[in-house]
Amino acid sequence: QVQLVESGGGSVQAGGSLTLSCAASGNIDKRDCLAWFRQAPGKEREGVAFTWRGGASQYTDSVKGRFTISRDNAKNTLYLQMNSLKPEDTAMYYCATNLQYVCYSTSSIDFSIWGQGTQVTVSS
Repeated sequence: QVQLVESGGGSVQAGGSLTLSCAASGNIDKRDCLAWFRQAPGKEREGVAFTWRGGASQYTDSVKGRFTISRDNAKNTLYLQMNSLKPEDTAMYYCATNLQYVCYSTSSIDFSIWGQGTQVTVSS
């Protein structure tokens, strides 16, 4: 049974930075696809950043150049470094995995394991 636990959310002013962490436990392979999604009130869950086997990564256009996804396999932890935050980044952030070696899809429906989420609020 794989479990994901996020931390690191909070409130910051626009232009600030936050680093989210996602601790993974259970039967998860170090090569598995891991992702960060976010969901703002009244909006659909959106894929933000993805990483999979070999360190490959992918980002949604709105965060390219500002967010960095990384993983520490020794600690079984996924990170999301968020810089130059904007009010539109305000959302609940979730980490997720599809337990596959490749993030073959960026749709939330293709991810089976989710954390409980951590709130990020960016004020202008």
